[in-house]
This record gives sequence, C-alpha cells and structure tokens, in this order.
Amino acid sequence: QVQLVESGGGLVQYGGSLRLSCAASRNIFSSYIMGWYRQAPGKQRELVAAITSGGITNYADFVKGRFTISRDNAKIMVYLQMNSLKPEDTAVYYCNAFHHTTSYNYWGQGTQVTVSS
Repeated sequence: QVQLVESGGGLVQYGGSLRLSCAASRNIFSSYIMGWYRQAPGKQRELVAAITSGGITNYADFVKGRFTISRDNAKIMVYLQMNSLKPEDTAVYYCNAFHHTTSYNYWGQGTQVTVSS
C-alpha cells in the first residue's frame, strides 16, 4: 500500500502561482510513474503532468510552459509548480502513483485549486 497526501492548494488570482506537494508514504519513485491529475466540476479527471522513474516528464498541452513537475527522492515528495494560472485551471488536483508493470494505482485525496479572474 502507498499513501499519497497532497497539499498546497488554495485561492489565487489570475496570473498567480501555486506549488502543490505530494508526500508519499514510502519511496516508490524507482518503480512508479508519478503524476498530477485534475478534475473540474462536471468534467472527467484529466492528466496534467507526469514523471517517470527515469525522470522523463510529460505535460498536457494546456499546461505546457506554465507547469513543472518535479520530485525530491530524499524527501519522497512530488511537486507541481503552477505559474500563469488561469480560471480554467480551477479544479481539484490529485497526486497519482502508477506501476506500469503491475498496474497498481494509488490516489491522494486531492487538493482544491481555485483561480479567480
């Protein structure tokens, strides 16, 4: 089992920045793809960014150039730096850990991000 706990959400104005953090209960970075997803009201959950065990990053087109995913192996933390935020970025953001071989899949409880115009 893996527990993921997100933090760092909140209310921010258009053009502002936030950094989300995800704390994992044990070090799984060598075997799991870590990702950030988001879900806005009435919409499906969607991938925002991911980082592989090898450190390769992938971003959804709608956040490229604005968001950055990173991780700290020593602290067992994954981060999502969000800059130039827009009202359409408003959503609950979830941390995810996915094992591509076993398909084990873990989710955090989510953290709310609200961007005001």
